[in-house]
Amino acid sequence: MAGRARLANDAWESLLTVHATFMKSFAAEPIWGDVSLKEYDVLYALTKSHDPVRLTDLHKRVLLSQPALSRMVDRLVERGLVERCEDAGDRRVVRLKLTDAGRACQREVGRAHARDVTAAMTARVSDADLEELRRITQALLGSKEQAS
Repeated sequence: MAGRARLANDAWESLLTVHATFMKSFAAEPIWGDVSLKEYDVLYALTKSHDPVRLTDLHKRVLLSQPALSRMVDRLVERGLVERCEDAGDRRVVRLKLTDAGRACQREVGRAHARDVTAAMTARVSDADLEELRRITQALLGSKEQAS
């Protein structure tokens, strides 16, 4: 493998290893209560939009297959954390939004998760390193809007 290709693949492997290691650590924390880490991910993704979200748009923000996401949304609806609503422009489309209970759950778990993320991300690197990491990941995504 040529130098740049090796470097790119080594960087990718490092990124994936850090992600897997951190996610396992986060999943082991006793903060999740009645929601799983994947369910929290869906709740969090829904908080990122002020308007109700189409399932296809939600799918772009979470690491689940479309069928798995549909089943999870069904369970979150049954539990009263997410609700379906009509799309004013197209009655065939269903949009999703958090209920008050879903928003409260996301906030409660999110505060604890943010503390865990902060501890993990600041344990071994400086603020300058974190700024550089953010810059690099935004560049990989192609824009600052996509990274947020």
